[in-house]
This record gives sequence, C-alpha cells and structure tokens, in this order.
Amino acid sequence: MDTISVLKPEAVRESAIESNEAVSKVELPTYLYATVLASFSIMIGLVWDISWHMSIGRDGLFSAPHLAIYFGGVLAGIFSGVRVLKITFAGTEQQKNESIKFWGVFRGSLGALFCIWGAFAMLTSAPFDDWWHNTYGLDVTILSPPHTVLLLGMLTIQFGAMITVLSVKNRMKLANQVNPRTENLLKWFFALSAGFVLCMLFTISSEFLGRHDMHSASFYQVSSIVFPLLLIAVSIAAPGKWGATMAAGVYTVFMAAMVWILPLFPAEPLLGPVINPITNFQAFQFPLLLIFPAIAIDMITQRSRSNPWLTSLYYAVAFVITLLIVQYPFGDFLMSEGARNWFFGQESWYFGSNPDHEFRYAYAEWMESSTVDMLKGISIALVIAYIVSRLSMSWGNWMKSIMR
Repeated sequence: MDTISVLKPEAVRESAIESNEAVSKVELPTYLYATVLASFSIMIGLVWDISWHMSIGRDGLFSAPHLAIYFGGVLAGIFSGVRVLKITFAGTEQQKNESIKFWGVFRGSLGALFCIWGAFAMLTSAPFDDWWHNTYGLDVTILSPPHTVLLLGMLTIQFGAMITVLSVKNRMKLANQVNPRTENLLKWFFALSAGFVLCMLFTISSEFLGRHDMHSASFYQVSSIVFPLLLIAVSIAAPGKWGATMAAGVYTVFMAAMVWILPLFPAEPLLGPVINPITNFQAFQFPLLLIFPAIAIDMITQRSRSNPWLTSLYYAVAFVITLLIVQYPFGDFLMSEGARNWFFGQESWYFGSNPDHEFRYAYAEWMESSTVDMLKGISIALVIAYIVSRLSMSWGNWMKSIMR
C-alpha cells in the first residue's frame, strides 16, 4: 500500500523561512554595476568634451574628457568580455542556456555583446578622431565622421547597459529571486541606464534642439523622431510604473548638473580667433522639459488596454502637444534675463562667436514658424510621433520579455 507523507506545519514554516532568507541574500551581479557606471562615465566625458570645445578649442587624444569616455568604454568592454569568457569556458549549463552564441564560439548575454561591440567602435574612433583634428582642425559640428562612429559606440554600450538590467530583472523574476531591495535597485539601475541613453539621444540631436529652435516646427518634428522611440519603450519595459518619468528625471538632473558644475572650473581658449574672451568652462544646453511628456506617456501606459494602434495615437498626441505647451514658452524664458544665471546657464557662449550678436538672446524672423507653418509642422510631427510610437511599443514589448 502506498503511503502519503504529509509535512508538518512547523516544517512548512521552516521551509518558507529558508526560501525567503535565500531570496533576501540574492545579490545583483558585479558586471551590472560596471555597465551602468560605464554609461555614466561616458556621458560625463561627452558633455565635458563639448564644453571643452566651446571653451578651450582643440583637445588632445588623451584630454581629460576623452579619458572619461575611454574609461567608460574600456570598463564596459572588460567586464562584458570577462563575463563572456567565463560563461563560454567555465559557465554552468544553466548560464549557457541563458546566453546567446555569437561569433561561432562565444556565449554571453545580449547586453554584453552590445557593450563589446560598442567598446570596439569607441576605441576605433579615437585615433580616427585625432587624425581628423590634425587634418581638418576643430570640429564645427557634433556629427563629424569620427564623432559619429564614437557616438554610435557609446550609444551601443548604453543600450547594452539597459538590456543587461532588463535581462537580469526578468531572469530573477522568473526564478522568484526578486526581493524588495533588489527590486528597488533594478528600478533605479534601469532608470539610470535609460536616462543616460536619453542624454545621449539629446546630445546627438542637440544641433536641432537649441533654444533658438524652440519656436520652429522643425524642433517638434525632430523631437518626435528621437524621444518617443525611447520613452514609450522604457515606459512599457520598466520594472516600475513610472519608467519613462524616472528616465526623464535622470536626464534632467544629469544635464542640469553639468550646466551647474562645469562653469565652476577655469578655462580659456587656446585657438584663435578669440572673439568672446572667457575665463571658465561654458555650459552645454539646459535640459528640455521632457519630464512632462514622460509623465503623460507613463499615465497612458498604466491605463490603456485598447488596440495598440489607438494607443499609439494617444502616445503621439500626448507627447507632441505636451512638449509644445511647455517647451514653446520655455524658449521665451531662456531668451530672457531671468535665464542668464548659474542655474539655467544661458550666458554661456562659444569663444569664437561675437558676444554682441543681435540674436544671442532673441529670435530672428527665420527662427520662428508662422501660425500656419506651425500648424502644418505640428501635424507632421503628430504623424511622425504616431509611427514612432507604434514602433516603440513593439520594441518595449520585446525588451519586457528579454531573458538573455
């Protein structure tokens, strides 16, 4: 006759306690910290480098901002590379099953693969950028050929950091290993990594998003191409309910902090002509008010259960209209005397530009779209945002389920 064993209540309680203690002791892997730190270092170096070009001019291959950028690339590359080698040659069967195979031999996470690719691109761009400067002189645009290679490498590493956080979160959740502490850490790590990606996207497109562009329809069209793509995906995939808002908050705090900190340090131009004599670092742009459309996006994500095409319309309208309502008048404020202080940093001006330029603090006629052109332009921006929102929803759902 078969016997049925029944656990005593005391044994059940002891088993539950042991299980809870095991979950509470689960720690996040070291490479997760390293990739997020690498993303942070890259952004510091990039914004510092732009300020360096505005304030000093020519910089060497091993200038301080470049070293901060290289440190981020090397850090992400080394930790990701070590992780890949460990899984490939000494990993458990479970670790190999949780990884992808690439280059025919190696096994690792998708995030690690992005970080390795990004590190290679960054290191390749360094001598290319130095040769470019020696041949053509100071860059006049952010998107020069060597900078484009560098920016793509940095963006790949930052995206790798974001994917790494999500894959760790999803695997821990599946294994029921998420405790309140790790859950909170994962929320912030994801917010940081996504926020730094947002900083990068803003920096790449900043030539079209300055204060002199905020009364132009093209400003909102460019914004509709760049920002909803990330914010909506982050809102859907984030560990918490306010993923887009937290990412936009990280972007806002970081970019504002660079405006506040960099001018505290002395700097003077080393290239001529020096039309605007300066004695300290000139700040980069004050952050856009993306926190408001991000809040609207998160609210739609939390409430919408309708057709994805209809939800995309909600996202598009919320982003474009909210950004227009807050950013258009903010452009006027940034031109006013109230923004010419350490907080908003609007007194910063390139050393090679005339400090008495008549449109330094004013909109020229060609900088402002007429009412008819603005209505047409906003209509185009809505169509762009609608298409981008639908793509972003698919991307967000993919990231939400990523395990490797």
